Amino acid sequence: MHGNGYVEDCTSHTRIEGISPELYHQVLGHWFSGGVAVGGARVNRGKNMKTAEAQSRIPIVDVAPLLQCDARGEDEVARQIGQACRGIGFFYIRGHGVTPDEFNGVFGKAAEFFTSSAAVKASAAFTGAGGNRGYIQLGGESLDPSKPPDMKEAFNVGLATMLAYFDHMWQLGKTLHRAFALDLGLDPSYFDDKFKKPMATLRLLHYPPVDKPLDEDQLGAGQHTDYGNVTLLATDSSGGLMVRDRSGHWLDAPVVPGAYICNIGDCLMRWTNDIYVSTPHKVVTPPGKDRYSIAFFLDPDPDAVVACLPTCTDAGRPPKYAPVSGADFLRSRLEPTYRAAE
Repeated sequence: MHGNGYVEDCTSHTRIEGISPELYHQVLGHWFSGGVAVGGARVNRGKNMKTAEAQSRIPIVDVAPLLQCDARGEDEVARQIGQACRGIGFFYIRGHGVTPDEFNGVFGKAAEFFTSSAAVKASAAFTGAGGNRGYIQLGGESLDPSKPPDMKEAFNVGLATMLAYFDHMWQLGKTLHRAFALDLGLDPSYFDDKFKKPMATLRLLHYPPVDKPLDEDQLGAGQHTDYGNVTLLATDSSGGLMVRDRSGHWLDAPVVPGAYICNIGDCLMRWTNDIYVSTPHKVVTPPGKDRYSIAFFLDPDPDAVVACLPTCTDAGRPPKYAPVSGADFLRSRLEPTYRAAE
């Protein structure tokens, strides 16, 4: 750390304002360590990477062929992703093309915001489920409405802030939809016109250290499924994410350096007539430390019609859900989350 209060990243030589050395190593130090392709470079695989891969029951998929429009390679990527979506509903992705500068910049902004004063946070207060933008205070959300409020604070970001990272996540999310379409027997461009002006949210998350016993059943983030089509999550090294498999057992989702962890949400589940199934998950805040993560939630355009896909129904599998607009579906899921925390 330099005398004027910044850390210089030895990988990209980027100045990261407002991050202490401890937070740097927790949040950024693990991301590019251990055999991860970033910006065309590959570093040596570390022991932590091998351990995480060995422990994980969540598949790890290299999506580079999708980004490169490699026809034969993207068919294999689609097969792997489709298999994950039919199974555990989660998958890690590598080869995503996110650079150290992009990642450092967005986590630096998160640290800067969450360590700012209460007055600064209040000036960006949450706009409500209708707008889904702004700061949500600690305990201001209940992802499991039947349990006590979640022990986290969040900042939902739109296009005006961190535009480059938002746009990269948007493009990466649309690219994943090529894989979904291929796996489901559709034209690869099937979803393109449904994500022109999506209801996407970039969400900065901070889980403070737990310094006193929590209420019974209170968690960092209560058990829930995500609402949209796909979520792309970047985390620090703290861990704490847990995923419930189809047999009902809870699994740790280990931190895989350099990889995003992705999961499908309820909207894509509805589109596929339950062929893809969204998976319950939760966050158990690790004791004695801050936890930071950044999630990108990709929902379709407000006027997109979410109706059973033509390849997901037949005589023996009629549509389970009535058509609904993207906006109405998202509103139906957001409102109970915030109403329960009031």
